[in-house]
Formats: sequence, C-alpha cells, structure tokens
Amino acid sequence: MPLSRLVGARIKRREDPRLVRGLAHYVDDVRLPDTLHVAILRSPHAHARIRSIRVEEASKAPGVVSVVTGIDIRDSIGPVPVVAQNPTLRVPLHTVLAVDKVCYVGDGVAAVVAQDSYAAQDALDLIQVDYEPLPVVSDPEKALAPGSPVIHSEWPDNVAFRWTLKQGNLAKAFRDAYRIVKQHLVHQRLAPIAIEGRGVLARYLPGEKELTVWSSTQIPHLLKTQLSIMLRQPENLVRVIAPEVGGAFGSKLNVYAEEALVAYLSRTLNRPVKWIEERRENFQATIHGRGQVGDVEIAVKKDGTILGLQYRAIADIGAYHQLLTPGIPPLTGLMLSGAYKIPCISMEVTGVFTNKMSTDAYRGAGRPEATYVVERIIDRVAQELGIDPVKIRQKNFPQRRDFPFKTATGLIYDSGNYRAALSKALKLAGYEKLRKEQKRLRNQGRYLGIGLSTYVEISGMGPSAAMPAGGWESGTVRVEPTGKVTVLTGTSPHGQGQETSFAQIVADELGVDLDDITVVHGDTAVVTSGIGTFGSRATAVGGTAVLQAATKVKEKARKIAANILEANPVDLVFSGGKFAVKGVPKKGITIQQIALEAHLATNLPKRMEPGLSATSVFEPSNFTFPFGTHICVVEVDPKSGEVTVKKYIAVDDCGKVINPLLVDGQIQGGIAQGIGQALWEGVVYDENGQLLTGSLMDYALPKAKDLPRLELARTETPTPVNPLGAKGVGESGTIGSTPAVVNAVVDALAPFGVVHIDMPLMPEKIWRLCRSKDAADRRG
Repeated sequence: MPLSRLVGARIKRREDPRLVRGLAHYVDDVRLPDTLHVAILRSPHAHARIRSIRVEEASKAPGVVSVVTGIDIRDSIGPVPVVAQNPTLRVPLHTVLAVDKVCYVGDGVAAVVAQDSYAAQDALDLIQVDYEPLPVVSDPEKALAPGSPVIHSEWPDNVAFRWTLKQGNLAKAFRDAYRIVKQHLVHQRLAPIAIEGRGVLARYLPGEKELTVWSSTQIPHLLKTQLSIMLRQPENLVRVIAPEVGGAFGSKLNVYAEEALVAYLSRTLNRPVKWIEERRENFQATIHGRGQVGDVEIAVKKDGTILGLQYRAIADIGAYHQLLTPGIPPLTGLMLSGAYKIPCISMEVTGVFTNKMSTDAYRGAGRPEATYVVERIIDRVAQELGIDPVKIRQKNFPQRRDFPFKTATGLIYDSGNYRAALSKALKLAGYEKLRKEQKRLRNQGRYLGIGLSTYVEISGMGPSAAMPAGGWESGTVRVEPTGKVTVLTGTSPHGQGQETSFAQIVADELGVDLDDITVVHGDTAVVTSGIGTFGSRATAVGGTAVLQAATKVKEKARKIAANILEANPVDLVFSGGKFAVKGVPKKGITIQQIALEAHLATNLPKRMEPGLSATSVFEPSNFTFPFGTHICVVEVDPKSGEVTVKKYIAVDDCGKVINPLLVDGQIQGGIAQGIGQALWEGVVYDENGQLLTGSLMDYALPKAKDLPRLELARTETPTPVNPLGAKGVGESGTIGSTPAVVNAVVDALAPFGVVHIDMPLMPEKIWRLCRSKDAADRRG
C-alpha cells in the first residue's frame, strides 16, 4: 500500500543516489561522435579599441578546424538579449564576440574550434590582437561624475536607466520625525560560483535542419525561444536540453553569448560543438550578483514607530545588460517595506555602466539588498533611541489580522505572522540569557554580539503581468498502461529536489507508490512548454500545475471507474489509490486497472478520449511572501579582527511544507551564502578594471569549518495564492542571514563606538576599527 500523506514527510531526495554514485550526466558528460571543442580568446583589457585581429597562425595550428572573430559572425548571430524593460532603459549593442572594442576584462574576442579542447586552447596563444587601450571606469559612483570616461559613445554619460518609486507624504514624515537616522550602505559584488561552470553542446542535423542544444541552464524553454531569435532558426526546429545542472543560484537564469555562438558553429560546421567554461572564465564572464551602493534615511517617532523611509541607490550594471539586469534593482525598491508598517517609502535607483562583467540575478536577486537596507537601518534606529532591537521590530510589525497587507510599495503580502516567527526564534536562542552572557563577557574583555534579522521576501515568481517573460507554469501527469506515472514539469530543477517533492504531491493525489512515479524536466522536446526555475517559484507555481494536472487525471479516472462499476461517479469514494462504491468497499477498482482500461479503450464512457493523462497551466494571481527571523551570535577578537560565529538560529515560514528535509537543505545552503557575503566574499576590480579576485585562490568562499551547526525551525502560514499553500524557500536563507551577521558583529563592537561596518567584514577592517578606538582612548 502507498504511504498515506506523503506531503509533509521527510523523504530523502530520489535524485541523490545517481549524483553521489557519479552516474548523473552533466553537459560535459554528454559525448557525441565527431565533437569539436571551442576555446574563447578573452580580452585582457577592461576598455580598448580593437585595431586588428590576426588569426592566420592559429588557423594553421594542429587540430584547428576554424577560427572566428566578431566581424566574421556579426551579421549571422543576433545580439545577446535583455528582456527586462524600463522606459528609461539604454541598451547598447552586445554582440556574441566583440567587434570594434572590448568593454571589460573577459569580453570575448575570438573563438577557436578544434578537434580537442587542448588544441583549441593552444591555438588561442597564436591569435594576435592589436588593442588601443581606452580610459577605464570601474567605480559606479565615479562613472556618474562629470568628466568620467563614457563606455558607450551613443550616449553622453554612463547612465543605463533610472527607476523611481514614491508613495506617501515623505516630506511630512521627515518633518514630523523625532529622529532621522541615515546610513551609507555597500552591497559588494558577488560571484555565484556554482560547482559546475557553464557548458554548452550543440548538434545540428542538416538533413532535418534540427538544432539541439545541451546547456547548463535554469530556463531551457526561454533559452530555446531566444536562440531561435538570435540564430534566425525556426523555433519548432530548436530543442534545448538541460541535463543535470551542478548549481546555478541565478547565474544560469540567462542567455549567454556562448550558447548562441556554439549553436552557430555547429550549424556552420555540421558537427557537434562543445564549450566548457573554466573557473577563471566563470569569474570573468558569468554574471555577478549584487553590486549596489546607496544611502538610506529613516524617520521615526521617539518610541521607534517608523514614519517613512527613503533610499537612493546606484546599481553597478557592468558593461552590458544581460537577460534580466535592469529588472533586479527595482526588486530592491519593491521590498523596502520589509516586515514592517512603513506608510511612506521612496526609492531612486540609477543603473550605471562600468567596465566590468554584467550583474544580474544571484540568489535573492534584489531582495537581499532590500532586507539588508531595512534591517541595518532598523538596528541603527535601535542604537540611536536606546531601544532593544527586538522591541522596535515588534512595534512596527503588521498584525496577523492585517493580512492581506498592502505595503507602500504597492505589493500585497499574502499571509504572515511575523511576531510568531520572532518569538519562536527568541525562545530557541535564549535571547535574555544571551544578553546577560554578553554583559558578563564584556566585563572580562570579550566581545559577544547578537544580531537579528526579521525578513520578508517576494517569491513564487508570477503572475505573468508582472514578469518579463511569463509567470505561469505547466505540468502534465500521465498514468501509463502499466500503472506507472510520468510527471512532466516546465520547471527546471537543479538541486531543489522537485523530482522528490513533485512525486510526493502526485502520490498523495493519486494514491500510488512514490517509486512508481518518474518526474521529467529540462527537455523542450519532451516537456513542450514551461518557464523555468528561479525566484523560489518551482513548487509554488510549478508544483501547483502538477497538482492540478493530477486532480484532472483523478477526475477522469473517477468517470471511467463509474462506467466500469456501473455506478454514479458521485457515489464513488477514493482511498489508497482505489475507487469503490460507497458502502461496498469490495466493489472497487485501482487507479492502475483504470489506466489499462483507459488505454485499451473498450470500456470507456461515450465520447471520452482514450488514455489517462492531463495537462494544467497554473497562472498565479499574486506573488507569495515567505518570512522569518534569523538570530546570529558571534564573538569578535579585537586583537586579530577575527569573527567566530558561535550560534545561528533560523525560524523560516515558507507556507505549507511539502518536504521538511528539502526545506532544511535550502535554508542551510542559503545561510552559508549569506554569511559568506557578510564576512568574506567580494568580487574586486582595481581602478584599471582588472579583476583581482579571478580565482578561488583570491575569492574567499565560506568553508564548513567556518560555520556552526545551524539550528533550524519553522512556523507554517499557508498562502491563499495556490492550493498547495506553498510559498517557496530557495532564497530565504540568503536573504535573512546577511543582515543578522552584520548586526551581530556591529553589536559586538558597540563598546568600541562602532555603529556600522561595510561588508565584507574582513578581519583587517575590524582590527583597524578596534585599534583606532584603542589609540583614541590612549590619547584621551
């Protein structure tokens, strides 16, 4: 008998055995006969005119089949697309290989196609490029200054776009305030660092005129459409397959130059062509996240009640837009209300071109910036007013009865109980005891810090009216003649575990064994429509489509069962995968038996089509809004600047939980990335636009030894937006953790007069602050 109520059970991921045994297939594991390999020559200059490119020697090198430059292919491949829109948006032409000039270190200049990757790499050294260096601007604030070098000459300055949001009488709010608190904030650039870099394999069949592209992507269906446009290839003759994807974190929610380039080369050479990104290329030419600086001001009453908030930000766009680049900073503005009642809000953001790689979606995509802004300034208010940071948060929470809650930014929060999550976290942390311990340790010259973050985020990305490329999702459920079940989903999981959670949903709905269900995704020829996996939407939107399809299958099965049992459909009860007549439990038929009858088609109701399958497309009416409270406890050594994370508590609410084990995994990974941003990570370019953190020798990632055992708990507040009640959880850990860590470190250093430190909180930075305070005390 199938397990009853699998939804909510801690089921181990069904994907894991093939992954841990090395049996999964990533792009580089797909081997086709006669495959050629591509290596890309990338610019060593951040800004330079290309005077000439000589490829003759490279073309003669052993094993080389072809060498192409930007001039060779500029009329054959369309520009790299950007779909996020803005009325003020400036979109420079972004060709797949640079034609006249390069605009960042890593900009593609030429491509070598060879019999193997070694020959291709060797031939790169034989290409001679004559560059004329141009003035560079790598600082986004300096890029806005009068007289700054202009990157794209078709415009008079480096402004990429402007975006504003204003609601409420902000002037009055600030006029009536007891205190106005201001803070300059830095959200440094981050590198997503998926364990598998990007990779593309393309095969063109000239007889069928069919192009198949294997890509490590989060959006196979959207990639298929964009490749069709870029290559002028009929979309019904393009197939995209996302095989196993070794992490993405938003960095593969994109359409990259290399995907179109490799497809074009395969079509031109009539052979399979493969490109696999190296780690240094990953740092240079895969999108970066964050990259925002700004000034926040908040107006409050004497008791800490928030009257208004304004934030002026500069978003570092990089040299070009990628697919969603201009759509990320506005998400910061939309979420500036955080978990609080703020009647007046304003945000002004200026997107700025710089001589760097583009920024785009990275785990959280604009929402971590918003939470950091709000949670840091809330703590600053607590410092200024001498109010416990817990109390000031509680004072400004909307009550449970206030939901659905409309914010000043125009969003409608679906459901929430912020006070419950905070209370649970405080209890788990032993907050009052921690404060007493903090006081005791300070008397001993030790510095314990306690940081809070009460966050809310926007997830379940849809509805379509608010999305640049559709917010719906598709799901198909098919019961085979043998009774096995196939689930097709338009989402493209890459570590989230939907092969398990979607099977749990269907198993409960149809009463079949979990092991009898196969979840298929990532192949546009098999799953004919979909949007993809990003924005914590796969379960909330894609899982709902699957549930609706399973419900349709069950209702069709009910009609077939009624016909076979010679009963009225309303007189049938369904339990344990079997339909039976009410009061006559022995008179029944299983879903597997019904499936066979549906395919034999000899005993179906009149005018019913054979088969037992259904497809559903779910269009959400709203976003979903997960929330929670994170508490971080750190100890800071002022003599070395070292920060030790002693304790970490996270209470998250992602609505109805399908599989607690998967939720815990998502939260743990997100927290690790959030702590990484707070303490160590940062993409650094120098004033000449040279990437100083171009390898894992220079870019500091958190390690297992750096993190404590995470104490995870949750509250459960279902959303009314979808019948599952699920909100999404993929980004919550990242969003809640960063401000909690920074708040904790600042709290630890309060005796040194520290009120803020810009991320990352590197030991040297902390040591200098403590040392300057000690020196000032000695002088005093």
